[in-house]
Amino acid sequence: MTRLPLSFGCGNQTLAGTLDTAPGTCGLLIVSGGNEIRSGAFGGQAQLAARIACAGFPVFRFDRRGVGDSEGENRGFRKSAGDIAAALDAFRAMAPQITRVVAFGNCDAASTLMLAGGAGCDALVLSNPWTIEQDDGADDDATPPPAAIRARYLEKLKNPREIARLLGGGVDLRKLARGLTRSLRPAPPPSTLAEEMRTGLAGFAGDVRILLATADRTAQVFESAWNPSDPRIRRCDGAGHAYVEPEHRDWLKAEILSALRA
Repeated sequence: MTRLPLSFGCGNQTLAGTLDTAPGTCGLLIVSGGNEIRSGAFGGQAQLAARIACAGFPVFRFDRRGVGDSEGENRGFRKSAGDIAAALDAFRAMAPQITRVVAFGNCDAASTLMLAGGAGCDALVLSNPWTIEQDDGADDDATPPPAAIRARYLEKLKNPREIARLLGGGVDLRKLARGLTRSLRPAPPPSTLAEEMRTGLAGFAGDVRILLATADRTAQVFESAWNPSDPRIRRCDGAGHAYVEPEHRDWLKAEILSALRA
């Protein structure tokens, strides 16, 4: 496996990318979420790319316009479909043996892929899709809906350390009471973003996997706006947004490899 830094065009701007080479005819396109650079938080996406490439599949990562080493204005995830299309063209040009491309996106990168109906890729791995009505998935201050609050508390009740904290006086009871009160509120109106994502994904004919980290608030909010019995959903118990624990990273890698081998 060789890691190649590169640049490619998107309109009249130049974007930065990285290709992890491998001989496989199916490739992985990693789309970064929020304002995250292509290496990912703490280098997580770079590490994931190396592991996937070592398994025989080429991997392409890139910085969208206005992020990291790329030129242009960062216009947010709703307007980044053109960046994905340019990256896909560059990937195919740099790895001409590939006949199939699987796209992986976490957070609002997953949302972008859904809104764009797959953005020209052949299969999608959508992790913790962002459905909160804000312009940028990097802003995580919105109050979650009641169903997401209930899901968060249920997740905590499964954790012996959280039970010990509660019994040992390590939990702010006033904050807990506020959270329980919010969990009993009526459900809010359906997210228009979630409906747009549902419509965009409905027009996609390829394989789709929706990965949810059960301890992640973004995933909990998504599930409250989605059909939780959707057969495309796979859950990683106890995982956080970025799958930082080794066992959760192994789970994520296995899911992506399964999509690449399908």
